[in-house]
Amino acid sequence: METGKMLEAILPKARIKARLIDKVSYASDAGFYHLQPLAVVQPISEEEVKSLFLFSHQHQIPLTFRAAGTSLSGQSVTDGILVDLSQYWDLVKVEEAGDSVRVQPGVTGAYVNANLKKFGKKIGPDPASINSAMMGGILSNNASGMCCGVSRNSYHTTRYIRFILPDGLSYSTEKKDDYVRFREESKTIYDQLILLRDQIRNQPDVYDRIRQKYKTKNTVGYSVNAFIDHEEPLDILAHLLIGAEGTLGFIAEAVMQTVPDFPAKSTALLYFPDIYSACKAILPLTLSGAEALELMDRASLRSVEDIHGVPDLLKTLPDTAAALLVEYQGNNDEELKLKSDNFLTLSPDLSMLNTPVFTTNSIEQAFLWKIRKGMFPAVGAVRASGTTVILEDVAFPVAQLGDAILDLQKLFKVHGYEKAIIFGHAKDGNIHFVVTQAFSSSAEIERYDLFIRDVVDLVVNKYDGTLKAEHGTGRNMAPFVSTEWGEEIYGVMKALKQVIDPQNLLNPGVIINEDKNAHIRHLKELPRVEEEVDKCIECGYCEYKCPSRNLTLTPRRRIVVRRELVKLKRDAEQKSYKQLLKEYQYDGLDTCAVDGLCATACPVDINTGLLVKRLRKESHNDFSNGVAMLVAKNFRPVAGAVKLALQVGNVMNRVLGPDTLIKTTTALKKVFPVMPLWSNQLHASSLKIDPDEKLKSADIVAIYFPACISRNMGGSAEQELNVMEVFKRVSEKAEIGFWIPDDIAGTCCGQLFSSKGFKEAYDYTVNETIAKLWNWTDHGKYSVVLDISSCTHTLQDCRPALSEENQTRFDAMKIIDSIDYISDYLLPRLTIKNKKKSVVLHPVCSLQKMGLETKFLSIARQMAETVDIPLHAGCCGMAGDRGFLFPELTRSATLPEAKEVNLKKYDGYYSTSKTCEMALSDAVGKNYKSIIYLLNECI
Repeated sequence: METGKMLEAILPKARIKARLIDKVSYASDAGFYHLQPLAVVQPISEEEVKSLFLFSHQHQIPLTFRAAGTSLSGQSVTDGILVDLSQYWDLVKVEEAGDSVRVQPGVTGAYVNANLKKFGKKIGPDPASINSAMMGGILSNNASGMCCGVSRNSYHTTRYIRFILPDGLSYSTEKKDDYVRFREESKTIYDQLILLRDQIRNQPDVYDRIRQKYKTKNTVGYSVNAFIDHEEPLDILAHLLIGAEGTLGFIAEAVMQTVPDFPAKSTALLYFPDIYSACKAILPLTLSGAEALELMDRASLRSVEDIHGVPDLLKTLPDTAAALLVEYQGNNDEELKLKSDNFLTLSPDLSMLNTPVFTTNSIEQAFLWKIRKGMFPAVGAVRASGTTVILEDVAFPVAQLGDAILDLQKLFKVHGYEKAIIFGHAKDGNIHFVVTQAFSSSAEIERYDLFIRDVVDLVVNKYDGTLKAEHGTGRNMAPFVSTEWGEEIYGVMKALKQVIDPQNLLNPGVIINEDKNAHIRHLKELPRVEEEVDKCIECGYCEYKCPSRNLTLTPRRRIVVRRELVKLKRDAEQKSYKQLLKEYQYDGLDTCAVDGLCATACPVDINTGLLVKRLRKESHNDFSNGVAMLVAKNFRPVAGAVKLALQVGNVMNRVLGPDTLIKTTTALKKVFPVMPLWSNQLHASSLKIDPDEKLKSADIVAIYFPACISRNMGGSAEQELNVMEVFKRVSEKAEIGFWIPDDIAGTCCGQLFSSKGFKEAYDYTVNETIAKLWNWTDHGKYSVVLDISSCTHTLQDCRPALSEENQTRFDAMKIIDSIDYISDYLLPRLTIKNKKKSVVLHPVCSLQKMGLETKFLSIARQMAETVDIPLHAGCCGMAGDRGFLFPELTRSATLPEAKEVNLKKYDGYYSTSKTCEMALSDAVGKNYKSIIYLLNECI
């Protein structure tokens, strides 16, 4: 019997993923190892986790826990059962006025910090992947990062944990009774922990070795410092679990001690003539009070110099140059100035190429950090197709860092890694280096093997450094744990694993692995596929942005499947290829919202939505393309028919009951899957405006382009004025002249066709629309304002689809969103008379991509005392009409935000796109409407 089927005895079928596409898409994490699981499961409780442990022992099938899958050393892949914690383990509870926070493993570090922000606190670990990395991995890898050093890593800031051992017994260090219960119920483990503790403490050389090794970052092997830091066996075990990479037990919950999140920050990039000069500056900068010191060699700077907004200076730096990203932090400006003055005192002694320019602007600071955090993925993006990106993570004594880097660079040349880059956390002597190569031949695998063994020799034998400072041992360094620690301490680690997991079923092969070639087993193959896919290094930074992440696939997993399809086709595995291709239609294509928010999180701007659009285009036949073009050329009567259908539907609901159409379309969809579902948020528009009417003010004139959605379904669920009437009313009050063209009825932005991959119909539509706008605006004299943000973005982004003539016209025109219109045209001429107490906003995807979120928030703050944007606000999955066709996508995408919004009551709910407003209204149970309504209500 298949594993997935057997698992149905302990878990509901809906939370067992055992189709081919599930197993394929979970076979990769951010590292360069590849193992396909037998099944993926999603438990929701500790009892279910205990059942999984029992199942594992009964059937001798390994278990591996995985949260975000951003680990880099191969610790979150398995050929057993993969336990996905990313969806249901999402508790975050701030305690003690922000001094501590209780977390479960399935929340991102960034989300935890967002909850702590109002208290001026954050968690200690601050890995570069914090926006996507989840607490399960942050704890299990003993994460550190940019600023936390050793003292504020996961190990040192974990106050309590609750955990489950492989035998199914669970304990919490928060409960005093559990200390007694642990001694009684887990006596064998308890006694072995005491034995190992005393063994270490009775050998001064071993004790001192451990103490010395943990003065710097170290995640090689188990956290054996627990044996000298703690007395009680339960405390020892709890801290051994931090950094154990899921090989000793399951961490169900943790209470973290928080650290200050200093509000005042000053940041700069300092450039040096060479890496040695930069390293010489580390100690004085550290003593001056620098909170962060990030080192970047010339090659790493070159990898990001083409990113939009990067200083031009980067391209002019000499080949030997290096840089330090320096940040000072303080509780206030005065404290920050004292540290800045310290820098000014020492700066003349530093061999810098430039006069440093420090910024306190949060947006500029965020961009500098984006440059630093994007180096690893950026290198991966520009690598040759078919090659793998390998990120190693070592630490050297700071005083010897310059010499060690020069030695590393020599190794790069010896082994033919000409494009290797070096960057890292200079304060801690923690260096990351990135190399790229293929694993497609035995010669290439041998090259990597020889290289890594030379690196081990350099780090351990020459500098007594650390082979993995913060990324965890995983499979990558498992063969070399004894090399770094020596047989005595490695023996302690093996004894620990043996007593807790004697059958070696919990993440086997990770940390403890007797195979001396484990680091070159199960290597990930990255075949050439297509541009978007080939750039991706599967880092997973995109996943938290994806609206389908809890339903089907994420951008990363869509790409993983694309790669597998190529391999199956190449290897003539026709049966599996056809099965995977069939499953990909729904999971990969139908349920992708193509919103493109993944690109905003991707360090190399991969827009998986564009890939999916292209794949949809390639799947269309001549007939479907012809139908799309027919609709485009006859859009006015088609839109009229849609409006008539809405009017008929509204009448049916009034006569036969409010849910009549929902029930009817739901029943029809079971028979005809392509049938769109009705929403009670659908209300036909009824605009009564003379199309030639011009308002009285003539000094500011805009062309109002009500989107086809507004023209046809812009009616209100609460029988208010429709959005066009509100638009007219607020413009009249501001005495701003605008005009709705008389031939607007057949005009569309083209999003309807673009999102479905009907390129010819889209090209035709936008060219027709731009030609009309050219005439309406009197050849660009007036701005064009749209009332649906997604339509605004579609038009603003349409230039590549335009003819040469229309591109010239497009360049001369100004197309703005309703947010710009309210902020720049209306508010300066209006007086807010009736402020609301509290409102909540939903910033749609297009606002984020157009950079209008801040302006959106600013507008609302002028009209309400309290304005909230939910921490879970993201793409609603509506994607124009996709939510009608696949309502499960919208339900899944809006669930976290809806839960958060419903924790409070607001005086108003606002957004900037009608279909998104409909989705949120259905999810929250409140009427979301355009922010133009808020303005109308407050003036």
